[in-house]
Amino acid sequence: MPIRGPLAHIDLSTSDPDRAIPFYDALFGALGYQRLAIAATDFRGPKPRRAAWRVRFDSTASFGVEVRPSSGPNRDRPNDRYAPGMHHMAFHAESAQDVDRVHRAMVAAGATVLDAPADYTGQHGYSPGYYAAFYADPDGIKIEVAHIPESNP
Repeated sequence: MPIRGPLAHIDLSTSDPDRAIPFYDALFGALGYQRLAIAATDFRGPKPRRAAWRVRFDSTASFGVEVRPSSGPNRDRPNDRYAPGMHHMAFHAESAQDVDRVHRAMVAAGATVLDAPADYTGQHGYSPGYYAAFYADPDGIKIEVAHIPESNP
């Protein structure tokens, strides 16, 4: 059986797509994701403003992220499908230099930097060589870009 990757996709609901989409364009562009075209309508009718990105691992495996506006009567209820929120997502970087490169792209895009790139070895249970940077998306969701050496479990 082919390896499919640890996740297939993540859907994020945002309170402000006009702020969130440029943030994720900068992040995913720097990480090498491809921006996907999304049809303006489907069998249910017009779609709200949305965007999606994908990275392909091989011919059988990929990972995607879609950002859509929060909506509906429960949009402010935690854990509702269309309410904004999540604790954090972490994305792999190939090296500490790759983390630094993504950081420069995020700073240039005006992203909110929570923690600049740093070596977290030995701090709060981080493993040896753990090098990461942290950002907040426009809804305050924490985004991590991390290099975790292969020798770590």
